[in-house]
Amino acid sequence: MTDDKPTTGGVPVPVTPAGATSGAPAEFPPAAPAGRGMFGNQGTGDVSGFGGLVRQHRAIEDSPRPYGGYFDEVRDALEEAYPAFGEAIEKVVVDRGELTLHIRPERIAEVCQVMRDDPALRFELCSSVSGVDYLGADARRLHVVYQLTSMTYRRQVRLEAAVSVEEPHLPSVTAVYPTADWQERETYDMFGVVFDGHPALTRILMPDDWEGHPQRKDYPLGGVPVEYKGAEIPPPDKRRSYQ
Repeated sequence: MTDDKPTTGGVPVPVTPAGATSGAPAEFPPAAPAGRGMFGNQGTGDVSGFGGLVRQHRAIEDSPRPYGGYFDEVRDALEEAYPAFGEAIEKVVVDRGELTLHIRPERIAEVCQVMRDDPALRFELCSSVSGVDYLGADARRLHVVYQLTSMTYRRQVRLEAAVSVEEPHLPSVTAVYPTADWQERETYDMFGVVFDGHPALTRILMPDDWEGHPQRKDYPLGGVPVEYKGAEIPPPDKRRSYQ
């Protein structure tokens, strides 16, 4: 049996995988109303089997009342306890069994304070702060999502605030929820959202001198080569023109 792999002194030499586009740079995905394919790829590089997938972006609208369950009680309690409710709350959305309050960015810390302290609400725990990039679907494409839990009433609510890439600033909620400390740092590191008032807003995953924010959807894919015995797999952006 013969092996057609090139060798040097009996040691296999890494070769470019068949079908790869050597040196292909990562490209910014197009800002379109619908995402296509598993990776947004427009050519033949998507080998996931979902190349024909089309994901439509639907508008997020205010949900009509009554919402059902405890959702109406939460809204009514917040509206009664927080005089600036009409200015701070952009919309209330009930979808897939979740209550989401969309908050004006500059009001997020105030709303969290009321959600925690009001006796009718008592959302004592912020279990998660995370980011989402709605590139091509929202002018304020960077969304920050807060998952709050009331251990007193066994309820959950989701807060969401949206900022633009040009003005990616939000008040930090660490003074209200200390658990948000490292979570805000991760959201800053990965998405570039700046949490004003955070006690030590530094990168937490990437090196301090890293340029860019890797989970933004217009961030080049990049990567490092991975070595195996007898082979070397190039980084993703050197294999195919994934976008």
